[in-house]
Amino acid sequence: MPKLLHISASPRGERSESLALAAAFLDGYRRLNPGDEVEEWDLWDGSLPEFGPAAAAAKMDAFAGQEPTGAGAEAWRRARAAFERFAAADKYLFSVPMWNAGVPYILKQFIDVVSQPGMVFGFDGELGYSGLVTGRRAAVIYTSAVYGEGRGPAFGADFQAPYLESWLRWAGITDIASVEFRPNLATTEVGARREQARADAADAAKKL
Repeated sequence: MPKLLHISASPRGERSESLALAAAFLDGYRRLNPGDEVEEWDLWDGSLPEFGPAAAAAKMDAFAGQEPTGAGAEAWRRARAAFERFAAADKYLFSVPMWNAGVPYILKQFIDVVSQPGMVFGFDGELGYSGLVTGRRAAVIYTSAVYGEGRGPAFGADFQAPYLESWLRWAGITDIASVEFRPNLATTEVGARREQARADAADAAKKL
């Protein structure tokens, strides 16, 4: 049975714009794909391991072709478990609010945990990196309160979508659909833009 994994980076629950759009996406997806499994991964639920000194040492051991030992071995086991949960899906939905022009730190933590040699990527001294998470598709919902395309630098910059989509392509996921809801705090059209974003989210579900 195909599996869709929804990875949520918002801690705001019912007040979250990105989660509301994800719900619109998933409603449409479930109607179109009633036989598919849908798994929710709230990155704030405590299941994501840290990536500290022991994990960093284990990663360098793996790069050197050595087996991690001691605290590094346990950190590597937890990183592999997180990766295997990620890699078990055939399709992905990411719901990503903008924080300080970028992504929430918990999503960066997720990326740092799963992006390991032999898991998300391979490496060759002559050819460089190769993504190993191939044959999957992803949809991403981006929200922001101030930043928006076409606004001046006083309204911020976008290090959110370029960062996440660069990582997805680096990992081997090149089929990516995106939905954006970026209302300016001073706009009078928030309601209409929200409804359009929800329609866009439901439409994106048809393409995944």
